[in-house]
Amino acid sequence: MKKFSFLLGLLAVTCLPMHAQMDASIKLNEVMTDNQSSLIDEYGTRHAWVEIANISHSTYNIRGMYLTTDRSVLDKSMSVPERVKRMSQIPNGDVRTNLSGRQFIVFQLNSEPSKGSLHLAVTVDPSKPTWIALYNGNATQLIDSVTVPVLNADQSFARISNNGNSADWEVKSGDRVTVGIQNMTTVSESKIEKFKREDPYGFAMAIMAMGIVFLCLALLWIFFTLFGMFMRHQEAAKKVINTQPIKPITKTVEKTIEVGHKTGVILKEGFDTKGIDREIYMAVIGMALQQYRDNVHDVESGVITIKPRETEWDAAYTEMTHFHEPVLPTTPQSPKIPTGPEMK
Repeated sequence: MKKFSFLLGLLAVTCLPMHAQMDASIKLNEVMTDNQSSLIDEYGTRHAWVEIANISHSTYNIRGMYLTTDRSVLDKSMSVPERVKRMSQIPNGDVRTNLSGRQFIVFQLNSEPSKGSLHLAVTVDPSKPTWIALYNGNATQLIDSVTVPVLNADQSFARISNNGNSADWEVKSGDRVTVGIQNMTTVSESKIEKFKREDPYGFAMAIMAMGIVFLCLALLWIFFTLFGMFMRHQEAAKKVINTQPIKPITKTVEKTIEVGHKTGVILKEGFDTKGIDREIYMAVIGMALQQYRDNVHDVESGVITIKPRETEWDAAYTEMTHFHEPVLPTTPQSPKIPTGPEMK
């Protein structure tokens, strides 16, 4: 009998640390104190809720454990029966409380246990910071606890890492709440799914579609307006080019270009011959002499051409100067021999 009692005591002492180690694998994982559009229970009602996670890879049943938001249970001098009165016990008989490795379970708070095994009478005031704690089945050992700040509607307070070693928590917005799944899970969401979620009634889609249509119409109007202006200007330019007054001007311009080209050639040749072209000079001199002989002169403006004219103003000089002319010796004339009748 004594040997049996010894073995039983030894088994109890051995299992006690193992049980404590298993209790340490159970952690509070996520809490929501003001549920307006998040999780809904089987009765169509929304409650504050708390998520408990098994962070180990072994299966553990959390039935018989206690949840509370009353800080007075921290008084170590408080009796166990008195502490149990201020707690809500996780009921037995539900297979969902048997958590396998890395599994989660969610309990409805501010509810009535008569509604189901996942409904607890734990009191939560969303207008005040909430301290929530998880005790073992003996209501003597504090397994895990966290102080939740005042949250907005549909916000949650979640552990950053799903392992129990991290004591860091963060406030999550309503679209980032991870109830029932790992807190660090990255949800792959396509752009279409995100658009559907953010625009469930399709108002943004309708506005965007109408905006695209009007934008395309505006671009078409601008394009055809500019194209019409360009075509009108092109047609007007064709009409101006084809009008008669332009043709003489065009020919004059062409002739001027031709003369300029020829002049350039002549100048180039003149530079090449150092400005001496004897044939041209001889032709010019010949033409000038011919004009002088034919009594022809130019009629250029600004040029005075003096033509000689006999006026006889120097006739007196001609009469007076004959006295001063030298007398040249004359040769003796032979006697005149009379002929004909003079001979008589």
